[in-house]
Amino acid sequence: MRWDNLTDGDGAAAPALFTADAVTTRTFDTPEFRGITFHEIRARSIVNRVPGASRMPFEWTVNPYRGCSHACVYCFARKTHSYLDLDTGLGFDTQIVVKINAPELLRRELAAGRWRGEHIAMGTNVDCYQRAEGRYRLMPGILTALTERANPFSILTKGTLILRDLELLRRASRVTDIGVSVSVGFTDPELWRTVEPGTPSPQRRLEAVRTLTDHGIPCGVLMAPVIPFLSDSPEQLRATVRAVAASGATSVTPLVLHLRPGAREWFTAWLTHHHPRLLRRYDALYEGGTYAPRWYQRRITGMVHEFADEYGIGPYRAGAHRGVPDRPDTDADTGADTDAGADTGADTGADAVTAEAPAQLTLL
Repeated sequence: MRWDNLTDGDGAAAPALFTADAVTTRTFDTPEFRGITFHEIRARSIVNRVPGASRMPFEWTVNPYRGCSHACVYCFARKTHSYLDLDTGLGFDTQIVVKINAPELLRRELAAGRWRGEHIAMGTNVDCYQRAEGRYRLMPGILTALTERANPFSILTKGTLILRDLELLRRASRVTDIGVSVSVGFTDPELWRTVEPGTPSPQRRLEAVRTLTDHGIPCGVLMAPVIPFLSDSPEQLRATVRAVAASGATSVTPLVLHLRPGAREWFTAWLTHHHPRLLRRYDALYEGGTYAPRWYQRRITGMVHEFADEYGIGPYRAGAHRGVPDRPDTDADTGADTDAGADTGADTGADAVTAEAPAQLTLL
């Protein structure tokens, strides 16, 4: 593994993001973390600017983790592991970089005179509520820091662990604009077990959507990814939209599978093992590129919108997420531990892959 003299996504030399002596490597002999190695680092910065060429609708991100135990075979962030000379396949799933000083660092950066309170997106590179968050508990401090500054933010997740922080989200919604979205691309349990093996089931994620909305936190669903030839039939799309609507989601926004370098190789290996008959069809559909053709994306979007209208929900609308009122029957306060210690450390760098995600992620 290489920590010093890193390169950027194009192979160009870049300043060291952190040094080897700033890394503590740990393993935990518990069932949920068996086979996973954690690399604890102290970051130099935590608020990352999205490159100007990005099509994303936000300029700033916070990513407390790098690598993701959700192990989604299609994850576009896999390429980021190659910048550390880590494997973009199994290594991405099992070698997790943890920015242990993220909460204190965020508080310091938000207090800096140059910060203007811009929107911060989380979960746009790897999931901030992946399994590691249950042990490291970085998000309560991050949410508290954002709330203290009334700084607007959004979260995209597949993790039901977000419910642990429900009261913190409610606090934030009283003082600033927040957006919460849960990713559910399909409801087929067999497909889920093989393509998203480390995630909560689609049903559990939709139950989380229901809990959030029932407690006054508007929550949309990013229907992502729609996987060609495996989850894209009209019957499958209708079933997914119907389940999303039943969860109380405020919106559903489809996103067709895209295959960036790093993810493409790992997904193709999975496809070869599980669905070899589809290899030629994928070669024809993607033609060696990252995105499915526009005609296909438009067809999927059109069907999802038609079903959404049928079930009484629609795509995201600007301004849908705003502060929510108090409710007298909220759960007990989960609290937040924000005094993380010294403020020295090393920067894991901006997550360049975030800038490459498609424009359909406008729900953030």
